[in-house]
Amino acid sequence: MTAMTTKPRTGGRRGRAAKRATPAVKTFDRAWRQWVRPYAPVEQFSADQIEAIHEASLTVLKEVGIHVMNDEARALYVSAGMTEAPGEIIRFDPDALMELIAKAPAEITLHGRGSDRQVTLGGKHVGICTTGGTPNFSDLQGGRRPGTLASLDDFCRVSQAFDVIHMIGPFVEAQDIPPSLRHFAMTKSVLTLTDKVPFVFFRGTEAVADAYEMIRIAQGLSHEEFAETPCSYSVANSNSPLMLDLLMCRGIIDAARAGQVMVLTPFTLSGAMAPVTIPGALVQQNAEALAGLSLSQIVRPGAPVVYGSFTSNVDMRSGAPAFGTPEYVKAAFASGQLARRYNLPLRSSGVTASNAPDAQAAYEMQMSLWGALMGGTNLLLHGAGWLEGGLTASAEKFIMDVEMLQMFAELFKPLEVNEDTLGLAAIRDVGHGGHFFGTQHTIERFETAFYSPLLSDWSNFENWTDRGSLDATQRANRIFHDTVAAHEPPPLPADRLEEMEAFVARRIAEGGADIDR
Repeated sequence: MTAMTTKPRTGGRRGRAAKRATPAVKTFDRAWRQWVRPYAPVEQFSADQIEAIHEASLTVLKEVGIHVMNDEARALYVSAGMTEAPGEIIRFDPDALMELIAKAPAEITLHGRGSDRQVTLGGKHVGICTTGGTPNFSDLQGGRRPGTLASLDDFCRVSQAFDVIHMIGPFVEAQDIPPSLRHFAMTKSVLTLTDKVPFVFFRGTEAVADAYEMIRIAQGLSHEEFAETPCSYSVANSNSPLMLDLLMCRGIIDAARAGQVMVLTPFTLSGAMAPVTIPGALVQQNAEALAGLSLSQIVRPGAPVVYGSFTSNVDMRSGAPAFGTPEYVKAAFASGQLARRYNLPLRSSGVTASNAPDAQAAYEMQMSLWGALMGGTNLLLHGAGWLEGGLTASAEKFIMDVEMLQMFAELFKPLEVNEDTLGLAAIRDVGHGGHFFGTQHTIERFETAFYSPLLSDWSNFENWTDRGSLDATQRANRIFHDTVAAHEPPPLPADRLEEMEAFVARRIAEGGADIDR
């Protein structure tokens, strides 16, 4: 298991320490901290088909438009050459729109507060985020129950331990904290229990400003430095079909002014909130994405943004969202092509509709990961812990997902072909009918030659039964709680912590944030 430190790897088999119910061996794998995809992305459509989707999206924006439910946002669109129609509808000039999109950066580097916690998004670079926004938490001990600050804290502790996790999501809602104060507690947990890139909810201008100020203080940045240093990320979801609501518009504007990363993600489920065909759903996704992304560039040309994709299908018998499906994978591949057409970083997700950390959860997650990562995503949201279509963050599912992410991290490592790796000396030494376990070539590479599993048990049946016959879910539960127990908070200078706590105390005394505007 690779856990967080700033030291080089010192030995020990990754994944074994937590299995023995002892604190994890602290190792550091740079390739796991910043993924670089070595493969060409899979493409779903031909270039002319992608262009047809693009042109259809522009037609939608020009003729149908977007319902923009925020006065300031509509005024900004009009100032940039768009047209306001009755009913709060903005219709877009295609040429002006594409000039705005061209201003967005192709690559972004986010900065966590810890050393070596930078995450680059764009090109072949990939950043992995935890799940987020779930109202419930579950584990084998207590089952499914409403999220609390304590459950959020435990997820933060476990996330800090694994190098394949680069960015921290909001995990579960701390429903034991009043909504107007919740962002203070949740942001403080992320900033004190981890040193990775944090997430900020778009819950109104005051709450966003509070979270940004806490992050600025924790990073030790001046106000000017913070505005020039992306060190947080947020998601704005369009209300499909073809709407941008008040809080999302405010969030897009606030993030752009603050110089922080905004991911514009339409929530397009084909057959429900978008056309039932995948090309039709992608037309709508693309139109909504371009509309929201362009608003950020009106506010601040060059503001860091990410093209978000979340198109999937629904169970037409029940209307429930379906994830990890062939349709989801095809849409993920195509979304990568669209993002690259605009030279923008891409967001995709690792998702499942399963209600339990079972085989369905595993194979749907694996399908989602293949679609996202091999489709060229630069930001993988909900990379670990997502369950029940996003309604639950699962302790066991988190560890199962980390195992899959570690496998992809190893898959993304390049292989060198040279005199040493070709192994001719070892082949000569063994000759005919021998084995390679004891060769010098093997011994020298024993700890690093192959991926060492965090969760998978590759022993035979007899050894498995001798050790108690725990299945994967039970092992994941143990690893999760052992890792919580082994957590050591990353250092945060005392003066920054004091300043943050004083700021929070003052804002709470003032009544907290108005989350309705």
